[in-house]
Amino acid sequence: MTGPATATVGGPPPAPPAAGGPPPAAPVRRRRRRHRVLVPLALAAALLAGTIAAHELDQPDPGEPGFLSPVATDDDGGSRLADALRARGVTVARETDLLPALLGLDRGPATLFVPAAELLHPDTLGALGELPAGRRLVLVDPSRRVLESAGLPLVPTDRRWATRAVSPEAGGRPCAVPEATRAGVAAAGLQRYAATPGTAAALDRCYADGLVRLPGRAEVVVIGASDPFRNDRIAEHGNEALATGLLGVHGRVVWLDLDGPAPAPTFGRPGGTGEPAWSPTPGGSTGYDGDGSGEAGPGGPGTATGDGDGSGDAPDAAGPPPPDDHPLLDAFPPWFWALLLQLALVALLIVLWRARRLGPPVTEPLPVEVRSAETVLGRARLYQRARARGPAAATLRTAALGRLRGRLDLPATLGPAEVAARVAGPAGGSPEQIHELLFGAAPQTDTELLELARSLDRLTRTVAAAPGRPTEGDPR
Repeated sequence: MTGPATATVGGPPPAPPAAGGPPPAAPVRRRRRRHRVLVPLALAAALLAGTIAAHELDQPDPGEPGFLSPVATDDDGGSRLADALRARGVTVARETDLLPALLGLDRGPATLFVPAAELLHPDTLGALGELPAGRRLVLVDPSRRVLESAGLPLVPTDRRWATRAVSPEAGGRPCAVPEATRAGVAAAGLQRYAATPGTAAALDRCYADGLVRLPGRAEVVVIGASDPFRNDRIAEHGNEALATGLLGVHGRVVWLDLDGPAPAPTFGRPGGTGEPAWSPTPGGSTGYDGDGSGEAGPGGPGTATGDGDGSGDAPDAAGPPPPDDHPLLDAFPPWFWALLLQLALVALLIVLWRARRLGPPVTEPLPVEVRSAETVLGRARLYQRARARGPAAATLRTAALGRLRGRLDLPATLGPAEVAARVAGPAGGSPEQIHELLFGAAPQTDTELLELARSLDRLTRTVAAAPGRPTEGDPR
């Protein structure tokens, strides 16, 4: 039984390179190995950086000046929404401070639009939860801190990596907000909201909890994506219909346009009269009644909370947000988990790449020389352990046919019957016997396989010793 030439037999060890010859190829191999590791890592890093950059460009920063401003014409502005509202007969009143915006609600039913509630001072957020009756408050992507400070029984839950356009009935529940039902599919699938655990708040949910309406004395609508209001996305899907429907329900919009973080509220009028211009309770509820009568509870208008000189106990700057007992998933920003997922995918690709090298075979020196007889014996034992008598017999017959074709100069196009007839003459047997020996059935036992090997060996030796065999240089 023969096998592939995988080792040298009894040969001397390779001689060392001569002096002055080419250097060994080991440094070159090491450089190639480094390249095979660094190139995929560099490509993965470039892909990761490009993905993060594209995401940051797609998701605007609410703290930037001009974000959803009715007078801003850039991609993140809201001028197209303001024009669409005016075209429908809705009055748009732009305010840059919360107090004038709240006072503007006293002139009749209106919608207070707060696109960047994070910029409000913590001591004034409580006024958002105590609007006059018959008004609507629309908040865009408010955080847990804003919702808690405003006294709204809502909490943010899941957040997607990017905004998705979904139908109002997505999530398996009907939508009870008529403005969303008329708009249809819109880009509102980003941040989801749910009722605060332990509260019995009745919520109207749409767009897979991306839009939530809280009925009450003053209606509150929370939407977790800014895309329907932005200039660059308002023309997509039903975004314009959704945005104009939410803001134009009362025919008048008070648009709170903040250019940056709002300062701390003033607790004394200029001149030191001791009468507060607007005195919300520090840290939460304002006591703002909203009916214009000036009557309020503790901390409302007409009740001084300081000593009249503006040096009360209210903080002058925004304090740290209230501590939240978030689970692990809420303890990190969404981009952290997306980054972690991409790093895991990169690691998986590297593992798959290193598990099976792609490319042409590379010649490498054998770590140890093995005699060919040992190689043949080891391969035969593998055949024996696997009981692969058929493949072993096919290997023996193929090797014997190769030697016979070379010694008898038989064309490769001859069929089995013709080969058996050509070999029968020099071998001194009948064509049927030669055909059975070279092309017969596979042996069923090890004894039959051993007998087949011996018969094939005798056949090749007999043909090689037969007279009249063509030799090299024979004119025939």
